[in-house]
Amino acid sequence: MLLDWENGALAEGLHCYRTGQFFEAHEHWESVWLTCADPEKTFLQALIQVTAAFHHWRRGNYAGAMSLLNAALRRLESYPAEFAGLPVDSLRRNLLAWRQALAGGDTSPQLPIPVIL
Repeated sequence: MLLDWENGALAEGLHCYRTGQFFEAHEHWESVWLTCADPEKTFLQALIQVTAAFHHWRRGNYAGAMSLLNAALRRLESYPAEFAGLPVDSLRRNLLAWRQALAGGDTSPQLPIPVIL
């Protein structure tokens, strides 16, 4: 299945993610995730976990954010540097920086929200 980031639910979710509407991004992407098969299904699940992590972080649930970042990173391990038109390597690096900051007790890191596309 080709993931279309320019139209439909994936595009709507991407817009929500970029504007900090993490819960809404999660909802849009989940509607596509439900219809996918692997490897796209696991990849979308990782992205959904990223959105949920930042939703938890914004609400002050740092343990929940950390847990979801770890789960997303585990799922992204097996993907190449680029997948489905997205820069997976840079996403992994940015997620690792967030994980390191939160693990070190920095609950307000001066890091940008990782870019997905």
